[in-house]
Amino acid sequence: MIRGGWRGYTFVMEIKDVEALAELARIELSEEEKKKILADMGSILEYVKDIEKVEVGNIKLDDQRYNVWREDEARPREFSRDLILKQFPDSQDGFLKVKKIL
Repeated sequence: MIRGGWRGYTFVMEIKDVEALAELARIELSEEEKKKILADMGSILEYVKDIEKVEVGNIKLDDQRYNVWREDEARPREFSRDLILKQFPDSQDGFLKVKKIL
């Protein structure tokens, strides 16, 4: 059940809400599991209420957007067959050995 408040909305959960969520998730819950989830959700919603009480004052948001990507530049890299073979954990007859997938 959603109730309006002066600072926003608070949500009071009931067993029927847990049952509806379980149905949407297509999971079966025992009565004990439903009660535990209801208690957990109650704790989470209480925490949200605490967060709603925080006074943030006048905060100026810095929403300036800019390009954070660097320009591409070619860098010389040393790649050789021998270098790669030395770094690989297992090889045989000049081939890299990997785990069988199929």
